[in-house]
Amino acid sequence: MMRITDTVKHLIIINVIFFVATLAIGGGTLFYDLFALHFPESDVFEPWQIITHMFMHGGFMHILFNMFALWMFGTAVEQKLGVKKFLFLYFSAGLGAAAFQLGFYYFNYLPAFDALINSGLSSSQIFDMLGKNQAMGGINAQQFENLKSIFPVFNATMVGASGCIMGILVAFGMLNPNAELMLIFLPIPIKAKYFIPGIIALDIISALTGQSFFSPSNTAFMAHVGGALVGFIIMLFWKNDTTTFNNFRID
Repeated sequence: MMRITDTVKHLIIINVIFFVATLAIGGGTLFYDLFALHFPESDVFEPWQIITHMFMHGGFMHILFNMFALWMFGTAVEQKLGVKKFLFLYFSAGLGAAAFQLGFYYFNYLPAFDALINSGLSSSQIFDMLGKNQAMGGINAQQFENLKSIFPVFNATMVGASGCIMGILVAFGMLNPNAELMLIFLPIPIKAKYFIPGIIALDIISALTGQSFFSPSNTAFMAHVGGALVGFIIMLFWKNDTTTFNNFRID
């Protein structure tokens, strides 16, 4: 059995502490309000949520699968990169995941919000209706449809280490391209250099179509894509920068 590395072990412990505290304090609501990543236009958004959401999870299976992946792939990556580069990769991928998901939210939010402003509503009226989930009297059918379309974005929350782990997964694949991986629901060994791009492609399709393949329908698919892309860029830079990272190698 593969020995867990210290940094991966500490990250798992922190994630478990956050999960237990979420269940034990305030019935879960308090911790989600404080530490889940909310849409920046919402009153409950706080800057620290950009980091803390990486340690929050939506349920037992969510944290179980994420921590299993962190142990399985993170240990191998930390052994090759070392602690400092591993942590840089981990948190950079998490930040990239948040940026991609929020960017995707804004891409869907801004056209409808601008249409509401152009229809004569003020921003304070729009935010009030979105926050209360209640339309004020006198709005027309088109305004109502625009409000309904951006309500899920305005009130969205993002939790989980999945973006961080996607960056680690990409790093594992670049370090071990011929390692054979398989899905739990599809026990067919596939080389990492094919398996990981396939997973990312499915996430992109899910984000654009709303069709989920192996994840719950409320998964932040673009966060997965963002974490993977940031991981790829960092690993590509480290691979090519042989002067600074002379101990880095690709198997």
